[in-house]
Amino acid sequence: MGRAEARRAGQHAAPRAARKGGGIRRLFTWKKMLGTFFVLSLLTMGGLFVVYLMVPVPNANAQAEMQSNVYKYSDGTILARTGQVNREIVGLDKIPAKVQRTFVAAENKSFYNDNGVDFKGTARGVFNTLSGKGKQGGSTITQQYVKNYFLTQDQTVTRKLKELVISLKVDRKMTKSEILAGYINTSYYGRGAYGIQAAAQAYYGVDAVDLDASQGAYLAALLQAPSQYDWATATPAAKKLVTQRWNYVLDNMVEKKWLSASERAGLKFPVPHEPKAAPGMEGQTGYLVEAANDELAAQGIDKAQIAKGGWTITLNVDKKKQKELVKAVDEQLESKIDRKKNKTDATVQAGATSVDPRTGHVVALYGGVSATEHWISNATRSDYQPASTFKPLVLTSALENGSETQDGRKIGTATKYDGTSKRPVVGSDTPFAPQNEDDRDYGSVDVQKAMNLSINSVFAQMVVDVGPAKVKRTALELGMPDKGFPERPAITLGTMNASTWDMAGVYATLDNHGKKVTPVIVKSAEHRDRKTLTTPDVVGKQVVSRETADTVTHVLQGVVKNGSGQEANTSDYQAAGKTGTSESNKSAWFAAYTPQLTTVVALFGESAKEGGGQVTLTGTANSGRANGGGFPARIWADYTLGALNGGSDAKFDLDIARPEKIVPSVTPSTSAPVTSPTPTPSRSETTEPEPDPTPTTSTPTTSPPVSTSPPAPPEPDPGQTGEPTEPGGGEADGGADGGGDGTGQDRLPNLL
Repeated sequence: MGRAEARRAGQHAAPRAARKGGGIRRLFTWKKMLGTFFVLSLLTMGGLFVVYLMVPVPNANAQAEMQSNVYKYSDGTILARTGQVNREIVGLDKIPAKVQRTFVAAENKSFYNDNGVDFKGTARGVFNTLSGKGKQGGSTITQQYVKNYFLTQDQTVTRKLKELVISLKVDRKMTKSEILAGYINTSYYGRGAYGIQAAAQAYYGVDAVDLDASQGAYLAALLQAPSQYDWATATPAAKKLVTQRWNYVLDNMVEKKWLSASERAGLKFPVPHEPKAAPGMEGQTGYLVEAANDELAAQGIDKAQIAKGGWTITLNVDKKKQKELVKAVDEQLESKIDRKKNKTDATVQAGATSVDPRTGHVVALYGGVSATEHWISNATRSDYQPASTFKPLVLTSALENGSETQDGRKIGTATKYDGTSKRPVVGSDTPFAPQNEDDRDYGSVDVQKAMNLSINSVFAQMVVDVGPAKVKRTALELGMPDKGFPERPAITLGTMNASTWDMAGVYATLDNHGKKVTPVIVKSAEHRDRKTLTTPDVVGKQVVSRETADTVTHVLQGVVKNGSGQEANTSDYQAAGKTGTSESNKSAWFAAYTPQLTTVVALFGESAKEGGGQVTLTGTANSGRANGGGFPARIWADYTLGALNGGSDAKFDLDIARPEKIVPSVTPSTSAPVTSPTPTPSRSETTEPEPDPTPTTSTPTTSPPVSTSPPAPPEPDPGQTGEPTEPGGGEADGGADGGGDGTGQDRLPNLL
């Protein structure tokens, strides 16, 4: 194409492009866009106006009226029927002005000046509902009052739009004082308390009129998360959060000039009283009801909705087994202590959880002497250490990971370890040298004997051989909670926190051949306005191999037959278990199972003074150390015998590998020689130990000594302790408080 032709083509193309661009500009002019915006705005406003006219202010919602809940045992018989909703309406004249304003400071600082709605917050709430983010989003006090009194707690777009419209109408028809009074009197504060009067009594034992600004700020802070922020049961993280919110409330009051800076500076956090069970919740009833409510809350049914009533909740708890558990505690513990005359006896708290390992059903639970006397459930509390009941988990991890000793030998039940007390572990960046109970040296021992006698030094080295991180991972997979759980050698002594409920799940998983078992107490929950909630059997995936779990079960049978758990040994059933006693004897545990039932029993030393605090159990019933092989094991045995109707012929179906014959090692010693391979007999030694009756699938083998000690004399077969037991069950144990002192070195246990 020549230049002239190109020029002519360009001249024709330019007008076409101009015409095209001009058409787009004419279609999207500012006038047309602005007009479209105004039309859409008018349509939206018109739609909202129509909705405003069509949506009336309803009467109080049905759930604002009094209803009851019915709780049933697994067989359908009635466990409890809750009474009326705990609510008492009080006028603002009965609520101090500063206390009133704590709620405004906490929830809606512009309350006295706004029109009752927060359009931005409502839009955010609608978006979060549509996107599946749940309860996020903001609301004014007026909107929250409308939701509490006129509507439901359902998270739907329709409910949120109704809330907005009704809030606009309520703000026009009611005074701010009436709205605030309604909000304060209809809100749920936890502990079954609706309204500020019930909350004042539940948390501080006073009437609303006697609350001060500091207490009011705590109650106002509670409304954000009543169950999570209850000081009596809150986790350390939750306590930090509610304290921060308490400070936030008071700082806002200073900002609004409702509280002087000097008065604010003098306020201290008002720790609330311990909770008390409602009438009708005496004995174990309150503990069972609260455990069921906690589980439903974890499944998404808000406790405020449960407290309003209308529910029929059936538990997995077996009425007969529950009765047997209470009877066992009464006969094996309560009948032998004197809570009025013996100061130590007054501090003893017992807790227990019993689970069906095939389904995860919690069939019995013991929370304490009575829910009306000691509201915190000893079955579900997790502020004490499980001590040496954790040692089987160390062995589980070693077997599952195919771990080796420092000199390259695969860890198994016949592996030899140095049982010298205070022997420093080898191969750890964190120094650790735990003391055995009574500072006893055991020389070279195999893993079976170490488990029977709960030898601290052996399992301290084993956790290093496996790796603390791997041990923790295995423990979490088995069901241990991640509470105060550092990856350091001291975890071998059970220095984290756990409840009998948690440990029952862990041991039930071992009982169930390594398939994960999660304890569950609710069988079903029905409400007249909701779908029936049915909890399926909660047996999960294989978290450790069957061979690993069954091998650990085989080892734990030796603990019951020839070790520290002999108080539970009987021919009436097969049992496998482990004792545990924490440092200073602040807790004592027995976790054990039969083929049909897994039960964990524990004693906790809790100060009888206000606020509690952990104290020693030593001196319980004037019997010296209250170790895991004593009262807990006897309670376990008594309960299990009754729960199994006098016994059972069921046998453990174990899949255990046949160990290879090992040639003794000649690896040179890397530590000081063992000076006392055989401990001095104790005063309780009267007879020679009998051979281990535990069935075995292998022939006797010769095992090598550990590389950190010289060869030792031949030991008894696995399962046989070769040592006498201590009085009262033979607890040869000693955990340690905490995992270290912050210096990088694990603290040595201060054993009795």
